[in-house]
Amino acid sequence: MVAEQYLPPWFSVAPMMEWTDNHYRTMARLISKHAWLYTEMLAAETIVYQEKNLDRFLAFSPDQHPIVLQIGGNNLENLAKATQLANKYGYDEINLNCGCPSPKVAGHGCFGVRLMLDPKFVAEAMTVIAANTDVPVSVKCRIGVDDHDSYNELCDFIYKVSSQSPTRHFIIHSRKALLNGISPADNRKIPTLKYEYYYALLRDFPDLRFTINGGINSIDEVRAAQNEGAHGVMVGRAAYNNSWSMLGNVDTAIYGAAPSGVTRRQVLEKYQVYADSVIGIYGNSKPSLRDLVKPLYGLFWGEPGNGVWKRKADSAFHNCKTFKSLMEETITAISDSVLDSPVVDAYSTTCIDKFVNSKSLLPSPYTVDEEHEEQLLYA
Repeated sequence: MVAEQYLPPWFSVAPMMEWTDNHYRTMARLISKHAWLYTEMLAAETIVYQEKNLDRFLAFSPDQHPIVLQIGGNNLENLAKATQLANKYGYDEINLNCGCPSPKVAGHGCFGVRLMLDPKFVAEAMTVIAANTDVPVSVKCRIGVDDHDSYNELCDFIYKVSSQSPTRHFIIHSRKALLNGISPADNRKIPTLKYEYYYALLRDFPDLRFTINGGINSIDEVRAAQNEGAHGVMVGRAAYNNSWSMLGNVDTAIYGAAPSGVTRRQVLEKYQVYADSVIGIYGNSKPSLRDLVKPLYGLFWGEPGNGVWKRKADSAFHNCKTFKSLMEETITAISDSVLDSPVVDAYSTTCIDKFVNSKSLLPSPYTVDEEHEEQLLYA
């Protein structure tokens, strides 16, 4: 598959560990045909060491295109091998994780966001990844790490990686990361969002493509970011926790497609075929019925009966063996009017000023003189 045959990544769903798995992506694609989907981050070592069991980690249905594989790691040989092994699955882009602040990744693992402190290695890694695949490559990063949080330091990272590798697309989580032991959840809330850094990058690197990420929770906010010039917008937990409303409006509001008219009942009927075909296929009851139901918890967000349905589902796990039987036992908690209504527009023409002030806060333009350029490229 070639990424150019799809509409651009104006909207993408962020890679989220234990969330954006094959089950979620299957459900998401039943709702939106155009949103770009990302895998969970897969460590290069996992791919290499599981070479004889790769379908469990890398396989996906053709319907999931356009789809991006995100990998993590700090070993060039393993990154190269992992890329080679992934090629046969036909991902549309390969992304390197330079943004995860988890202690398991950035601490003990010494990759994720910690790689931002070594742009020379990131450039080498991206060169290696690109040399072993025919699809585009990209980097997902934060705007800084701990005290390395100035705009110039972010630009140094972008400049060095883009000038010494084929990388032309960066996904920018508009917060810095704190590696002082706080949880990944706190790293999504405590550091201040600085959208002005993102918009300054658009000004200072006009030949690169940047996707904005962080703190964007509605279709209105996606459109507002685009109205201020964002090349693309990546949404994380809002696309999981409120999947019906968020994903259901992507194709119409962001891509200009005609309404599909799809209903939640139709999504569930199609998802049931998938779920009952894969339950337990990897042995040891994996994936389990609980694994397969988990992505559906955002399907009825805010609707009457949602809490009752979740409680009934939790109880039904003890005696139901198939997805079909679980739904038959629990779906009565949701009214027919909810199940059979197409998605309601969750966006408006109201101006959202979340990003407007960013333009007045832009840092000074980034410049690279000959001396600075030499320091960057040969450091």
